[in-house]
Amino acid sequence: MVPVVGRIAKSVVNTPRLLYRYLFRCCDRLPEGAKDHYKHYVRQGFNSHADETDPERIQQIIKKAIEDADWILNKYNVETSS
Repeated sequence: MVPVVGRIAKSVVNTPRLLYRYLFRCCDRLPEGAKDHYKHYVRQGFNSHADETDPERIQQIIKKAIEDADWILNKYNVETSS
């Protein structure tokens, strides 16, 4: 089964916009104290990479961001599939 957050399956996160939505939905599943911290972190990361144009580099960033999100959800013992 492909892990899904909201209606976005991890396997279809292939654009920066879908990544942003996916990560924000992951943040919504975190405890209150961590939720705001990680939402700010997601916004900052998105803003710092907004000028990236290389498609290969964008895919690397997406892959790493999803891995990091899985690690954070695991850290807080949040189920990674729904």
